[in-house]
Amino acid sequence: MATTIRRAVIPAAGLGSRLLPLTKAIPKEMLPVGDKPVVEHTVRELVASGITDITIVVSGGKGLIQEHFRPNPGLVAQLRADGKTAYADAVEEVGELSRLGHITYLDQHGPYGNGTPVLNAARNVGDEPILVLWPDDVFVAEVPRAQQLIRAYEATSCPVLALLPMDPADSQRYGVPRVKEDLGDGLLRITGLVEKPKPQDAPSAYAAIGGYVITPGIVEELRKQTKAWYEHRTGEIYLTDAINAYAATKAVYGQVIQGRWYDTGNPLAYLTAQFAAALADPEYGPHLRRLAELDEHRP
Repeated sequence: MATTIRRAVIPAAGLGSRLLPLTKAIPKEMLPVGDKPVVEHTVRELVASGITDITIVVSGGKGLIQEHFRPNPGLVAQLRADGKTAYADAVEEVGELSRLGHITYLDQHGPYGNGTPVLNAARNVGDEPILVLWPDDVFVAEVPRAQQLIRAYEATSCPVLALLPMDPADSQRYGVPRVKEDLGDGLLRITGLVEKPKPQDAPSAYAAIGGYVITPGIVEELRKQTKAWYEHRTGEIYLTDAINAYAATKAVYGQVIQGRWYDTGNPLAYLTAQFAAALADPEYGPHLRRLAELDEHRP
């Protein structure tokens, strides 16, 4: 029987360079999508999926993330005294997420690369499996993406990657899995990833889009990579490299996620996520659609 997943890591130490100068003073994780900063969408997804221990790995200049989730009873009391009950409830609820998810923060240390924050956090996890979600993704789904990944792990007791179908022309934007077996219900046995292949070289029609269940074996591969880096100090530490090394001899699975994915890591993707959230809002969506219809009829 698979160990219950109760821990998750959110790597949030990146510079957000593709969104500069917007992210010069504001962490990219704190940019709003709808009425919430993007990292809050990730935290809510994890809490809704039963995760009770969330580690957010940060770097300098990310204090706004901590401030956002920190309970503020003084502000809540002031809002209630002013009769602003709805605002007080909203502020109180965000602070409650910190308790429900038992959010802790960890400074990133080590070589560049997205594997380093995972290894930093894994030192406090022991032999448990952990979820890893990026803080610049927003998923809209009936069943949260994190919960879909957890179910796949419970069925396999092996590492799991989140996948989505892709247009083959987009293969050079993603890691593309080598699929060994289709087990049904979107669960695929894979033997590794090919990073950004040309369309004619893509081994499948799926893209790895961020979201992982990481097991101790993957963590051990990250340790080996990091040890080698300190010996030669070249390259970066990538989670996909550790997954590929592990998958060479052991089982790894991909789960095709049911839902809509919004990336916010570059200007166009961020604007798309913003518009999608606004149009889906029951209060603002109808008004924005009317504006769009007016624009269409203007000469």
